[in-house]
Amino acid sequence: MIQRYSEVDARKQTANRVAYVRNLDKITSIPPDEREKLKKVAQKYVFRANEYYLDLIDWNNPDDPIKQLIIPREEELNDWGELDASNEQAITVSRGVQHKYPDTVLLLCNEVCGAYCRYCFRKRLFMDDNDEVTLDVSEGIEYIANHPEVRNVLLTGGDPLLMSTRRLVDILRRLREVPHVEIIRLGSKMPAFNPWRLTHDEELQKALRRYSTPKKRIYLMAHFDHPRELTEPAIEGIDCFIKCGVICVNQCPLVKGVNDDADVLAQMYHNLSYIGCPPYYLFQGRPTAGNEPYQVPIVRGYEIFSEALRRGSGLARRARFAMSHATGKIEILAVDEKHIYLRYHRAKTPELRGRFMVYHRDEQAYWLDDLVPVEGLAAPKFEKESCFDVIDGPE
Repeated sequence: MIQRYSEVDARKQTANRVAYVRNLDKITSIPPDEREKLKKVAQKYVFRANEYYLDLIDWNNPDDPIKQLIIPREEELNDWGELDASNEQAITVSRGVQHKYPDTVLLLCNEVCGAYCRYCFRKRLFMDDNDEVTLDVSEGIEYIANHPEVRNVLLTGGDPLLMSTRRLVDILRRLREVPHVEIIRLGSKMPAFNPWRLTHDEELQKALRRYSTPKKRIYLMAHFDHPRELTEPAIEGIDCFIKCGVICVNQCPLVKGVNDDADVLAQMYHNLSYIGCPPYYLFQGRPTAGNEPYQVPIVRGYEIFSEALRRGSGLARRARFAMSHATGKIEILAVDEKHIYLRYHRAKTPELRGRFMVYHRDEQAYWLDDLVPVEGLAAPKFEKESCFDVIDGPE
């Protein structure tokens, strides 16, 4: 079932003005003693939500999936993982500009999100001493203009749809002035956190219609993690993007306690295909500091994903199960009794592009670095801190 959100609730919200909550003390549904414990977590990994999204939580259910997405957990303080688990620093060519694959550049143009997912792999951006994001994208756009191989630009951060309309429209305009930029992507969870961001903003609608052209489209990389996020306002928001000429797809990680269930994942994929925002990627959770309570092992993740796909029609089965490793985007193709089969979907270096790899099955492995390659095959053996040696074998 698609979650309903009443017209009365909707009228509480005004254009771009949902009421944000940054203090856990304002969430009276959390018992006082628990709030005190969670404040320690929020001091390290910042908390932010809004009234609309908090209203989606079933507070009578301690394991409610929306609660797991947004409310801190004590286990986040466990000593586990790294803040930059995919070594994005190594592909940062200037402040706020990442260039990992030849035709794609990421502009980290905002350091704030509509709310903070507890499993975020870029939580380092929201810490006080971080300066990776730039509010002035001039250097990034100049870099793109000087690299004609770049055809695809992803606006991310942080969330680009949380920027002012004036600033976002200016970035879209300047990118469209670069002849070789074909695709502009908006990586955003605002359709889930604040469905009215677009529907109440005629200026942004006008800009999207102008800059998403028949030959050069804007894509919304939406981020719905659970079918209950697909409320009536959220569906209306996606419909508004579509009517503005934006192509919508969805990508999300596999998150323990949220969507690590084939029934839940299949239902979300069904609903996304119905509303014109079909699934694009399901990501294996990165081993990011603070994310231990949200991790799902690779083998179990593949079993959940493959079972969910078996239950859907073609448009609900378009997702790829992948992990964004320091060396590239690696698709998890199959798992059998003995092996895990992988292939580089995208790779940072030419010698790894398209490489098929076979690793020993490991029920406890969460990341590529945990896997042991099958001897005699061209599979890299990865070590911590993204160092690896390629084991020679047949191509």
